[in-house]
Amino acid sequence: MLVPVSRKKFDDLIPLVATGAQYKYCWGKFQDFLRRILVSIAALASILLVRWLLPIEELRGVSFFIGLFALVYWLWSPVLQASLRNWSYRRFKYAGFLRGEVLDIFITDEIVSTEENVNDRGDLVIVENRERRINLEVGDESGFVTQIQVPLKREHQAIRLGDTAEMLVLSNRPDLSRIAKVTDIFVARAGIWVSDYPYLRRDEFEAVSRQIDFVDSEGFYEDDYPEDRRVTQRDNDYEARPSRRPRYIQDDFEPDDFEERSVRRLPDDSDDFDRPRQRIPKTGAVDPNRRPRRRN
Repeated sequence: MLVPVSRKKFDDLIPLVATGAQYKYCWGKFQDFLRRILVSIAALASILLVRWLLPIEELRGVSFFIGLFALVYWLWSPVLQASLRNWSYRRFKYAGFLRGEVLDIFITDEIVSTEENVNDRGDLVIVENRERRINLEVGDESGFVTQIQVPLKREHQAIRLGDTAEMLVLSNRPDLSRIAKVTDIFVARAGIWVSDYPYLRRDEFEAVSRQIDFVDSEGFYEDDYPEDRRVTQRDNDYEARPSRRPRYIQDDFEPDDFEERSVRRLPDDSDDFDRPRQRIPKTGAVDPNRRPRRRN
């Protein structure tokens, strides 16, 4: 099921300024904090050196404010990084609420960084730092399939094949016939978010999901729904997702409980994929001959 989302609700789901969760993510580890401190000190020292070499009265006020920003660079830098990430998604004109199902789950070992060291014999050794990651493949009844890869966490043991997966999809086409990017995935049954960087305001997204469930269960039409609560345009008639027999994952979680296999690496710019959706524009993947539900 694909439900177009209004621009106002889209801006609420992906804010322009970093949220607390996004700031925490961009804060990084201690090494990242130390690196920002060194940048602040180096920038402040450079500004003081310029003021000493060029004692121009008119530049003292400007250099003071620049020095102040450089002094607290370690503090506001995560805000800037998160805001730039948000903007890379907000630049798309249209968004939609997509509800599909988990089609596949598997684990891969990915190289996250490399280090060059010298062993006892003086030989150069390249050390690869690997990280186990979970790969989640999600699709819907229209044939659209996407895959997300995130670091493996213990909570991922609760995800099962056939679970309902919800996400926000972005496009530059009004009918969302071509999807450019996808956001975090929410597995509603287990209440688990599968993501690396938290693009969405999760409380807002869950509220939209509950509201769509309420509208769908009551069989409301667009004209019958109050204007102040109409956050999305919805498909009043869609076919249920195909039934799948879920393959359950053991409760005693170990990384080996997931199937592990290698995957074909996508290009570096694979985030900007452009996958067509085989669907009827503006109506979702529905049977055109099916009769709409009669209003009481």
